[in-house]
Amino acid sequence: MVTPGALRVLFLLLLLLWASGMENSEILEQPRNVCLGLINEGNYESFYLENTAGCFTKCRQSGNEPCDLKNLQRYWLKYEFHLVENQMGIVNTSFLKAVVQSVSTNISEDLFFSLTPSQNMTFSCVFWDVTKGSTGDWSSTGCSTELSAKRTVCRCDHLTFFALLLRPILDRATVQALVRISQAGCGASMIFLAFTVVLYAALRFYRQRFKSEDAPKVHVALSISLFLLNLAFFINVGHGRERSDATCWARGAIFHYFLLCTFTWMGLEAFHLYLLVIKVFNTYFGHYFLKLSLVGWGLPALIVIGTGSANSYGHYAIRDKKNMATLELCWFREKTAVSALYVTVHGYFLITCLFSAVVLGLVAWKIFTLSTATAGKEQGPNWKGVLTVLGLSSLVGVTWWLAILTPLGRSTIYVFALFNSLQGVFIFCWFAVLYFPSRTAVSSSSGTARIDQTFRL
Repeated sequence: MVTPGALRVLFLLLLLLWASGMENSEILEQPRNVCLGLINEGNYESFYLENTAGCFTKCRQSGNEPCDLKNLQRYWLKYEFHLVENQMGIVNTSFLKAVVQSVSTNISEDLFFSLTPSQNMTFSCVFWDVTKGSTGDWSSTGCSTELSAKRTVCRCDHLTFFALLLRPILDRATVQALVRISQAGCGASMIFLAFTVVLYAALRFYRQRFKSEDAPKVHVALSISLFLLNLAFFINVGHGRERSDATCWARGAIFHYFLLCTFTWMGLEAFHLYLLVIKVFNTYFGHYFLKLSLVGWGLPALIVIGTGSANSYGHYAIRDKKNMATLELCWFREKTAVSALYVTVHGYFLITCLFSAVVLGLVAWKIFTLSTATAGKEQGPNWKGVLTVLGLSSLVGVTWWLAILTPLGRSTIYVFALFNSLQGVFIFCWFAVLYFPSRTAVSSSSGTARIDQTFRL
C-alpha cells in the first residue's frame, strides 16, 4: 500500500521531469527549425522538399522567421548532386521552381546536370537572363559546357532557369559541299526566275487581257521575292565574315526580310488557290492584288523593323564538334537572339507551312474528284492531275517543308539543299506550262489550270 509520503515524492519527480522536458524542448526548438536548413539535410523525399521549399516564402514574407539562406541553398545544391549521382529520370519540378524563383545566392559551388548529345546537334549551356531586353533572353554568362562522347555537363555558378540550346553541328567538308550545292541551285533558280519575269512582261505586251489577270501577278511577285532571297544568300555566303557590325546588321536584316517575303508570298499563293478552287463563289475583292501586295511586302517589313529594333541581327556561325566555326555569315546574333529567331523564322514558317499544306490537300482532292467525274470514272492513274499538284506544290513551297526532316541526318540536309534551291526552276516550268498550253491541253486540261485561266478575281 502506497503511503501519502510516497505519493508526494512521485508527484514531485513527475514535475521535475516535465520541467526538464520543457526546458530541453525550448533549447532544441530553435535549431530544429526547418528554415535553418539543418533538419531535412540528406532527405529528399517529397515531404522534406516541400518543407524546405516553403521556407523561401516564409523567410521573404516574415522578418521574424529564423532562417539561414546559405544552408537552404546548399541543401538544394546537394539535391542536384543527389539527382545526378542516382541518375534520377523524373524530377518533381514544382520544388525546383520554388528554388529558382526565390533564391539569390553568392555561393560559388557548381550546379551541374547532364544529357546525352545527339549526332547532328550540339549543346550550349545557358540560363534565362531577365535583364536582357524587355522580355529577357538566353545567356551563357557564368556557365561552362563540357562536351564528351556520352554526356554533356553544364556547370553554372548561380541558380536560375537553365536549359541546353540545341544547334546544328556540321564539319567543314559538309558545309562546303552544301554551300556549293546551294549556290549552284540558287544560281539556276535565279536564271529561270528572271525568265519567268521576262515571260510575264512579254505576255502583258502581246495579250491585252493578260494585264487584268491576278494569278500571274501573284506568281511573278513570288518569283521576284525568291530571286531577291537567292541574291541575298549569295551576298551573305560569298563575302565571308563581315567585320563591321553595322554592315552585318544590315545584311542580316535584308536576308531576313526577303526570307519572310518568300514565306508570305507562298502563303498568299495558297490563299489565292483557296479562293480560286475551293471557295469559288462570292470571291470578288476590290483592288485584290494591291491588298495582297500590302501583305506580301508590308508584313515582313514590320516584323524586320521590330526584330531590328531589338538589335537581333549580327554575326552567326555554324560550328563543328570541336566548336570551331565552319561557316560565318550575317544572321541572328549567336546566343542573344534565339527567341527572335524561333518566333520570326521558325514559327512564321510553320504557320505558312500548315496553312499551305491544308489548302494544297483540299485542292488536290478537288482536282482528282473533278477529273474523275468528268472522265466518267475512268480507270488508271490521273497523270495530268498529279503533274498539276506538283506544279502547285512549287508555288506553295513544298520544297521548304523538307527542312522539317533535316534533324534526321545529313542525307536529308543534302536533299533539302538540292530541291529547295531549285524552286525557281520548278516555278518557271509551271508558269510556262500554265500559260502556253497546247491545243490538246486546252481541250482536256485539269480543273485547276482551266479555272486559273478563266476565273479572275
